Amino acid sequence: MPLGTLDRTAPPLFNQGPSALSKLIFFSTLALFLMVADARFNIVQPVRLAIGTVLYPVQWLALKPVQMVAGGERYFEDLKTAQEDEASARRSLALQSERASQADVLALDNARLRALLELRQTTQTPGRAAEVLYDTSDPYTRKVVIDQGLNNGIAAGSPVIDEFGVLGQVTQVQPFTSEITLVIDRDLAIPVQNMRTGARSVAFGDASAHGAGLELRFMQANADLQEGDLLTTSGVDGVYPPGLPVAKIDSIERRADTAFARIHCAPLAHVTAARYVLVLAPTGNVAIPHAASSAAAAAAATPASAAAKKMAERQDAKAEKADAKADAKAQAKADAKARRPGDKAAEKPADKAATDKAAATADKAPDSKPAAADKTPAKPAAKAAAATDKPAPKPADRAAARQEGAAP
Repeated sequence: MPLGTLDRTAPPLFNQGPSALSKLIFFSTLALFLMVADARFNIVQPVRLAIGTVLYPVQWLALKPVQMVAGGERYFEDLKTAQEDEASARRSLALQSERASQADVLALDNARLRALLELRQTTQTPGRAAEVLYDTSDPYTRKVVIDQGLNNGIAAGSPVIDEFGVLGQVTQVQPFTSEITLVIDRDLAIPVQNMRTGARSVAFGDASAHGAGLELRFMQANADLQEGDLLTTSGVDGVYPPGLPVAKIDSIERRADTAFARIHCAPLAHVTAARYVLVLAPTGNVAIPHAASSAAAAAAATPASAAAKKMAERQDAKAEKADAKADAKAQAKADAKARRPGDKAAEKPADKAATDKAAATADKAPDSKPAAADKTPAKPAAKAAAATDKPAPKPADRAAARQEGAAP
């Protein structure tokens, strides 16, 4: 069959409408129109919103797996970072808390040392700073141990103070440590003086009453004492310097069945929480050397030596007085024995008068001239002996003497 005779049209079964070229032209024109209209008049915006609203659930479901994977990775990374940050913060907090506690302790120690130095400046007695190591294990005593001993110049009997007042006294000294008996110990007593009235008394440790305190014993019930009175050291014992604060009167109990009042005092020193203390030299014997205060120690030792010298001179004068009395009595007894037996009756009053006069003369002799006390009693004794050596007059001689005296 020749080619020109073939039918090139589509059969009716496959008839698809307009041709492909016409469709291309139509849709291209429509697209251009919509783009121009949307750019100029936004006529496609409602359609876009409607389509986006319809497709949003589909997008959300499609993105969830991707978000879960990314979120899981971030979660584990954030968890690891948070754990590391927490560990670092805990370490920093521990270091800061340790430093804060150390700073608090240092601040407290600094305040105590400053107060101790201020109290030391007001006290002229030389001393040495020490630190309390521990309390003794004896439950029936109140004692502590410090880190200064015999090698540091600590002497037994030295008073011990803290920044608030008298803490106690050194009772036992070791080469490197010392034992301090606190003021609340029942075996310790301190001479005190009431700052308000000036009355002196003795404070005894009373560890069992009211927990920890002191007690003023043998005080009259009508004594001028009030609660809150400040008690300081009187200095009469030669151990504690005068003027150191000891305690305050806490309570006064006056009862009708006794003549004495029961007075309880609260110590001013921190007897149960002391850490830094100052060991002073006893006022009667400066025994603690200090390199920076050698001149002060020498000045404090000079009055003590002068007082000791005066005391020795007084004792020597008293001994010489006693020797003078004994010599006068011995001389009178020797003179009495040397007299005749017949004159014993007349000798007794004379011997007694001579002895009394010699003793009185020896008592009146001054302390600065003890040698004169040996010579003074000898003259009255000799005169009494001479008077007693004369024979007693007879009755006839007495009558003749009366007649002669009566004659003109």
